[in-house]
Amino acid sequence: MLEHRRLPASSYFSRPNPDLAWDDLPFYVAKELTFTARIVSGAEAVTLGLATRVADDPRAEAFRLARGIADKNPHAIRGAKALLNMAGTVSLADGFEAEERTIRSLIGSPNQVEAVMANLEKRAPRFED
Repeated sequence: MLEHRRLPASSYFSRPNPDLAWDDLPFYVAKELTFTARIVSGAEAVTLGLATRVADDPRAEAFRLARGIADKNPHAIRGAKALLNMAGTVSLADGFEAEERTIRSLIGSPNQVEAVMANLEKRAPRFED
């Protein structure tokens, strides 16, 4: 039973993963995958926008990705995450205002200065969290 183009909860589905682009997934695909509980391959998941990449060693790739993120300014990552989480839920004006606040909080901060200096000195940054 579908109401208002929303998938109802069931024994294997209670709420959609908030990190999946359900709004961009054609509704008939979301229905098929939900109703059939069909397992999709990694390549198909990428094609559908449910995954970002396929890897021969997914665990190693996940750790590589995590290390790449962990090596960045933690305050910049938190700010970017907060802004991306707001996307589509606030007006453009509110989004731009939040982005401006985030940028202002980062520019000239100790971690931003460290990122620039580490890049200039060709060394790994030492961020404070």
